[in-house]
Amino acid sequence: MHSQFTSPRIGKSAMILLLSSYFSSYAFATAVPESVDVAVIGAGLSGLTAARDLLHGGKSVIVLEARDRVGGKVYNHPLKNGGVTEVGAEFVGPTQDKVLEMISDLGLQTFDTYSEGKSVLWRNGTRTAYTPDPALGGSPPVDMASLPLVASAQKQLDDWAAEVNTSAPWTHPKAKELDGMTFQQYIDEAAPHADAAFVLTSASKAIWAAEPRELSVLYVVAYIAAGGNETNVGTLARLIGIQGGAQEKRVVGGTGLIPERLAEKVGHEHIVMNAAVSTVTKTSNGYKVVSRAGTVHAKQVVLAMAPPLLRQITFSPALPTARQHLNQAMKMPSIGKGIPIYPTPFWRKTEGLNAQVISDNGSTRVTFDSTPEDSKFGALLGFLLGDEMRALDALTPAQCEEKILSDYVRYFGEEAKTNTEFVLQRWDLEEWSRGGPVAVAPPNVLTKYGQALTMRAEGLHFAGTETSPYWTGYMDGAIRSGERVAKEIMGSGY
Repeated sequence: MHSQFTSPRIGKSAMILLLSSYFSSYAFATAVPESVDVAVIGAGLSGLTAARDLLHGGKSVIVLEARDRVGGKVYNHPLKNGGVTEVGAEFVGPTQDKVLEMISDLGLQTFDTYSEGKSVLWRNGTRTAYTPDPALGGSPPVDMASLPLVASAQKQLDDWAAEVNTSAPWTHPKAKELDGMTFQQYIDEAAPHADAAFVLTSASKAIWAAEPRELSVLYVVAYIAAGGNETNVGTLARLIGIQGGAQEKRVVGGTGLIPERLAEKVGHEHIVMNAAVSTVTKTSNGYKVVSRAGTVHAKQVVLAMAPPLLRQITFSPALPTARQHLNQAMKMPSIGKGIPIYPTPFWRKTEGLNAQVISDNGSTRVTFDSTPEDSKFGALLGFLLGDEMRALDALTPAQCEEKILSDYVRYFGEEAKTNTEFVLQRWDLEEWSRGGPVAVAPPNVLTKYGQALTMRAEGLHFAGTETSPYWTGYMDGAIRSGERVAKEIMGSGY
């Protein structure tokens, strides 16, 4: 029996026309216009937020996105069981006012990150299941002699952070001294105990996906300061915490719904996919922006990208020297996730575990429970961070899965082998990310070139979570940066 597509009553040309119209409504829905008021490069949360606000302000806008989807490093990976798992940004928490407001505005809901039960410490070849003690700041059961050192270092970092102007951290009284030192050097001085160094190093990797040697102390302090809002000073505890911290809640249906629904508000007619930009050239009345999907002339351009990724675009004339140095000097840490999927979150019942692990060994050293709110299946989120991620990048996906699951067996028992699916996300191997979660600054970058982060270059405006004074590196910071550049353009008279 003939289907409608093979029926002799439909000619070949008609069938091609039918198929092309079907696909054009998806992959090729939006053509690049000849000219607009503003071209936004990047359809992550910062670019989409800027586009939303600019359109609301009456500007004509086109968003050029290199990928075939919106969201950047916020993405719901579809699963074989019909669900999704979040392979990028996943958590939200108090003082993240902008992302919480957006979640509400988009009709989404949050739920508490699962944290009931015991955590697991793997240290020096020994596994310990423990109940975090609030009196010790939730610290794992390491040598008691290390705890005062950790507490003292944490207080010093918080005290420095309290003195930071989050819009200009390079004005800190000790800016040059702090910027001239790596976080590793600080740990060596402030925490000369193996267990104290282990706790602080684990925090460094969990927050920035970076080894302490890769970060300037001024960058660390500025980032801590940014973990708040206009009325709440940022603290290290808020960055690493669950209850009352940055990992407090998750989004029902996955955070990937945030950019998807925001894109609907912006309007897909204003967004072009598969449109990686190669050149931005100044003209007599604006900029000529050349992308893989076509060329557009824009009066103003929003660059909603991490600083290192701007090196993939040729600017004529070249960007200001300080901006070029900043783009060159800031680095994308190596990050990924290894997420096995299970029929149920077995760890909750077999041993009463919350799936939170801190470890000094293996490919996966920081884990969380990533099960959806309805518990229709179980998901273990294993962060792949820094040196461990770089080691895995040389392996095949199957080899990565084998190594990561062997870690899970150590942490959660033999049942960890019973996964029905395995999701591996290696952000540093993605052309349009090159790592994450945020571009970081090694020593002597912020004090020399930090002012270039938000400084516009004529009609070029810089967005991205790196440019936000609050919640740098988080979805909230990305949204704030988009709002800032939209106001910048609306107030510029263009």
